[in-house]
Amino acid sequence: MTATERIAARPTPPARPDRPPRRRHQKRPVWEEEPGKAGQGLKGATLVGVCLAILGPLWVVIVTSLSDQKTITDAGGLVIVPRTVTFRAYTELLSGGTVTRATIVSLALTAVGTVISTAVSVLCAYGLSRSGSFLHRPILLVLLVTMFFNAGLIPTYLLVTGVGLEGSYWSMILPGAVSVFNVLVLRSFFQNIAPELIDSARIDGAGDWRILFRIVLPLSKAVIAVVSLFYAVGYWSQWFNAMLYLNDQEMWPLQMILRQLVIKQQAPQGMSQMISTQQIPALSVQMAVMVLALIPVAVLYPFVQKHFTKGMLTGAVKG
Repeated sequence: MTATERIAARPTPPARPDRPPRRRHQKRPVWEEEPGKAGQGLKGATLVGVCLAILGPLWVVIVTSLSDQKTITDAGGLVIVPRTVTFRAYTELLSGGTVTRATIVSLALTAVGTVISTAVSVLCAYGLSRSGSFLHRPILLVLLVTMFFNAGLIPTYLLVTGVGLEGSYWSMILPGAVSVFNVLVLRSFFQNIAPELIDSARIDGAGDWRILFRIVLPLSKAVIAVVSLFYAVGYWSQWFNAMLYLNDQEMWPLQMILRQLVIKQQAPQGMSQMISTQQIPALSVQMAVMVLALIPVAVLYPFVQKHFTKGMLTGAVKG
C-alpha cells in the first residue's frame, strides 16, 4: 500500500462543534474593551439624560408658546403639561408685522452672507493649499495671527463706521465674512486631494479656475457643506452687530427682536399694543419667537449632519 492510500484509509475525525474564537490576550486601552452589562447600562442612562437635558427645555418652550393666559397663570409661568393648545401667538407674529419682517431680514442676511463667506473662504483656502502660489506662507501667517489677536471692539466699530457701513446691512456681513478656522479646514482638505488628479489636469491644459471648479469642488462637497452650515448658523444667530450698527428697528433681524422680548422685556414697535391689550400672553409671544428662531437650524442640520465626519475629521486629522 502506498503512502497516498494509507492516508486516504485513515478514519475521518468527528467534526467538532463550533467554538467562539478565543479572545486575544493583549494590552489594550480601556475604551477599546467590550463594555459589560454595567457599562452598557451606564451608557444608556447617560444618553437618556443628555436627551432629556436637551429636549426638556425645548418641550417647555414649545408648550408655553402654545398655551393661553389662563394656563400660563395656573402654571405660574412656564408650562410643562399642556392643557389648552392655541396657535394665536404664531398667527399674530406671522401676520405681516414686526416678526415677519425680521424673519425675512434674517433669512436674506443668512443666504447672502453664507454665499459670500463660503465663496471667499474656498478661494482663499485653494490658493493657500497650492505650495507654489504667490506669498502663500506670509498670507497664511497673517491669517493665523488674526486667530489669536484682534484689534478690539472700539477699533472695529471705528473702522465699520469710517467706511460708511453703519446703518447698512453690509455691516452684518462684511466685518465677519471670513473665518480663519474654516479657511484652515478647507485648506487642509484641499491638500489631501490626490496631486495626480491635478497634475493630469494640468497636462491636459486646464488652468487653476477649471481645476478648482471641475476637480476640487466636486471632491469637496462634504467639507463645503459643513463650512456653509457653520457660516449659516453664525449669520442666523447674529445680533451683536445689529445692536451696534442698525439703529432703525425696521432693519433688525429676528435675533434682535428675540433679545428685546426675552432679555429687556420690551416689545418692539408694532407689537407693544398687541401685548399690552392682552390679546396674547407676553410669555407666549417670547417663547413663540424663540421657536421661530430655532426652526431653520433644526430643519437644516439633518441634511448636513451626514457630512460632518467626512468633512471635518478628514480635513482636520489628515492635515
